[in-house]
Amino acid sequence: MKKLSLVLVATGLLALSACNKTPAEQVVDNAADNASEQIENAADSLEAAADNATNEATEASLENAADNLHDAADNVGENHM
Repeated sequence: MKKLSLVLVATGLLALSACNKTPAEQVVDNAADNASEQIENAADSLEAAADNATNEATEASLENAADNLHDAADNVGENHM
């Protein structure tokens, strides 16, 4: 639920920020948003794999990788707003 709220807030902010952008700037922002969303999806997949892992080392490794991807997605989103 927290992620859904974040996505909704980000979408609203992007809609507001898009009002004063040139078409080229909007294309760049859209590409960044798409990249961020794809990275988030990959992180979510890793988290699901971690939840299904049978040993703690694998779970911890997957959770760490997922956290890193979430951070990367946040960085992409923050750098283009």
